[in-house]
Amino acid sequence: VQLQASGGGLVQAGGSLRLSCVASGRTFSNYVMAWFRQAPGKEREFVSAISSRGDSVYYADSVKGRFTISRDNAKNTMSLQMNSLKPEDTAVFYCAARTLNVVASTTRAYQYWGQGTQVTVSS
Repeated sequence: VQLQASGGGLVQAGGSLRLSCVASGRTFSNYVMAWFRQAPGKEREFVSAISSRGDSVYYADSVKGRFTISRDNAKNTMSLQMNSLKPEDTAVFYCAARTLNVVASTTRAYQYWGQGTQVTVSS
């Protein structure tokens, strides 16, 4: 499956952004999907994941209550609504997919990755 992330940009603290990930090539509804992010000089970290049918969602503690993950299997898309953004949210955000139908939060659990989209939150 090929993944294309978009929607990043520059926003002031307290603002909102909506990231999207479009998938092509295989049956999107077969994949568990996730968002990860990587800040400069740091390792890539888990942000959120959603089950293949969209009935289970998971968040890192740092974004819980501010971010909302969703997916539309009919449109082969996944989204991440990010509200109340903080400067520490600044990172390149990546969407990822895994074939095993179990939600995971480690990078090595995901076989397919998008190219990343930059999110910059100014203070």
